[in-house]
Amino acid sequence: MRYRVSISSRHVSLPLTIFAISLLLSPNIHAAPSPKVIELTQTPCQFLESENGVDHGFHSTSIKDCEAINARTSADRLAKAKILKLSSGSYIFRVKNQSVPYELGFWLRGDGVVNRARLPSVSGGDLQSGKTKDYAITLKPGQYVYSCPLNNTPDYKLVVN
Repeated sequence: MRYRVSISSRHVSLPLTIFAISLLLSPNIHAAPSPKVIELTQTPCQFLESENGVDHGFHSTSIKDCEAINARTSADRLAKAKILKLSSGSYIFRVKNQSVPYELGFWLRGDGVVNRARLPSVSGGDLQSGKTKDYAITLKPGQYVYSCPLNNTPDYKLVVN
């Protein structure tokens, strides 16, 4: 590969010229890495991937249905739930409302009061049945939880190293 640099102006300083040439010739300059995509699928009262792909077949027409279902089942389900483990970095959480007949959302935040105050978070709603939305975030090391308050899912754990 050849580079041609011509300097015809006496107004360009030698240090600036050397810096510009070093940028052109440096093999260590790379674009920022693309965010990693984490796909999550919501069905009534749960995220499928978080529960190891098990669809419990819950039926819900409103948040009240999920509140009752989770009051009976969430402790047992969370004991078996998959803890999502990621490295620090940029992510897109791609969340799909697979079959819930009302608007959903997504909320990822630090686990507990202290972590909620010091760690990044992302949230949003307007996720209609059959639709998918992306939620971008740069995660720092720590303990997180994610859920859907509108679908009243349990708080699933996420650990970032």
